[in-house]
Amino acid sequence: MTSLRTLILQSCRIDGQIPTTQGFFNLKNLEFLDLSSNTLSNNILQTIRTMPSLKTLWLQNCSLNGQLPTTQGLCDLNHLQELYMYDNDLIGFLPPCLANMTSLQRLYLSSNHLKIPMSLSPLYNLSKLKSFYGSGNEICAEEDDHNLTPKFQLESLSLSNGGQNTRAFPKFLYHQFSLQSLDLTNFQIKGEFPNWLIENNTYLKRLSLENCSLSGPFLLPKSSHVNLSFLSISMNHFQGQIPSEIRAHLPGLEVLLMSDNGFNGSIPSSLGNMSLMYELDLSNNSLQGQIPGWIGNMSSLEFLDLSRNNLSGPLPPRFNTSSKLRVVYLSRNKLQGPIAMAFYDSSEIFALDLSHNDLTGRIPEWIGRLSNLRFLLLSYNNLEGEIPIRLCRLDQLTVIDLSHNYLSGNILSWMISTHPFPFQYNSHDSMFSSQQSFEFTTKNVSLPYKGSIIQYLIGIDFSCNNFTGNIPPEIGNLSKIKALNLSHNSLTGPIPPTFWNLKEIESLDLSYNKLDGEIPPRLTELFSLEVFSVAHNNLSGKTPARVAQFATFDESCYKDNPFLCGEPLPKICAAVMPPSSTPTSTNNEDHGGFMNMEVFYVTFWVAYIMVLLVIGAVLYINPYWRRAWFHFIEKHTHVRVNYTFLSAR
Repeated sequence: MTSLRTLILQSCRIDGQIPTTQGFFNLKNLEFLDLSSNTLSNNILQTIRTMPSLKTLWLQNCSLNGQLPTTQGLCDLNHLQELYMYDNDLIGFLPPCLANMTSLQRLYLSSNHLKIPMSLSPLYNLSKLKSFYGSGNEICAEEDDHNLTPKFQLESLSLSNGGQNTRAFPKFLYHQFSLQSLDLTNFQIKGEFPNWLIENNTYLKRLSLENCSLSGPFLLPKSSHVNLSFLSISMNHFQGQIPSEIRAHLPGLEVLLMSDNGFNGSIPSSLGNMSLMYELDLSNNSLQGQIPGWIGNMSSLEFLDLSRNNLSGPLPPRFNTSSKLRVVYLSRNKLQGPIAMAFYDSSEIFALDLSHNDLTGRIPEWIGRLSNLRFLLLSYNNLEGEIPIRLCRLDQLTVIDLSHNYLSGNILSWMISTHPFPFQYNSHDSMFSSQQSFEFTTKNVSLPYKGSIIQYLIGIDFSCNNFTGNIPPEIGNLSKIKALNLSHNSLTGPIPPTFWNLKEIESLDLSYNKLDGEIPPRLTELFSLEVFSVAHNNLSGKTPARVAQFATFDESCYKDNPFLCGEPLPKICAAVMPPSSTPTSTNNEDHGGFMNMEVFYVTFWVAYIMVLLVIGAVLYINPYWRRAWFHFIEKHTHVRVNYTFLSAR
């Protein structure tokens, strides 16, 4: 084995120490060693010095803990070029002996518990170092922030999620001119946008400065930089308008993320000429004016988020050439008029969110042609009319929210998709999954769902509309649904017994309708149910047994159902009140004496009117009875007057 040059033991269930027998550490010529995804002790960092020819060492996800060796061991590998030790539990400072590893080109220490000086001073002597990844550690601001110039010229640097008290850009960055990727996400820097970084590093492709406490205007570099393709400055305090010259200075942008700032004014028209851009996020700013029509002509655009602004006016009439468009978020603006926009050439629309606007008219038929639609959110608008029947054919839907509108008609037999979430099939999908975000009300709380969590959300919200008719029993076939809200409508008929099939439902709200009959007793088999309400209906019979989840539901879940009895309501049921799974009027009369109140009132008034008609007919036909009747009325009237007179005296 002494001539062995490559050894891969990844995920071999090694637990503890590497065996020292059989010449394992006598591999003098070994150049590549992969021990990743095992459980190793820290002794490996000492004994590894017996492999002096190592050039690449993979020790990521090895449960390593404690401090890095400060003397002999790892630092003796003078020929090591690549060292991967991320996803461990290492602690302490970077040892000074790292300066001895003069051949090192790539150093990956992310996701540990190390204390890394913001200046990277222990690495200054590594003239060949090209990539350093220290994200997910503690980046420490030094009291003696020297002005030494490092020997390295980095190409990739990541210090994200660690610099909480740094307050300034690391000074060594002013001496870097070869950067291609820089990630300082969640690095509390403060100050203005560092346009000098782009000017100094002409090959810079990716720049992420998300949540860095930067402020002031967005400063463009002085000259055009064609290589920058990814720019994220979201979650800062930038103000002013988005520069109209952005296309001239950054023509190669493919991803532009500027959400959660204070940008105002209109969307610059030069963005429409950025033919390479496939992701544009300007959400949660103070942008005004109309959504420009040219957005529909951005031929590469796949992800568009303009939500949470002050945009007004009508929607763009059509997305003409954006056949690649997949995600459209326009919620929480002041958009008006009908949903006239149309994606005539796009079948790739994945998510459409137009909620929280002032849109009017009907839900357009063309939405039913978006065959890949997963998320449809049209809530909090002024939409009216019936649901287009074509929407039932969207067999990929997992979330549909039409709440808080003026929709009417019957609820269609919705078939929410139970297909697995689509796998990521291109390089952009992993980025989209982290950027996707929308609000959905479940368990009586409106929550934002963001990132990969949305793949687990399956729900229907038709609340606060004017829907009528019965609840389709087919909804009971949606076994994977998590939330169903049909409250505040005018739905009639019974609760479908099929609802006991909703085995994964967590929130079920049928309150404020006109539902009648009994509550299906098998609903107690819904063991995932956390929120349940059938209040303010015309339900009758006995409440479900106080078992499992139903033991946690209080009186408010059943209140204002006049003919409902049993715990937790104060009304006690009659002695014979067995629950029934078929809530018909016949069963209501048999079990406890309850009857259909509509039948009772109709019967009462018909009988009352018939009695009056019979009395009138008898008096009209028989003169003797007519005279006797009037004599009777006159006599009792005279007695009543005398009694009133005597009482007054």
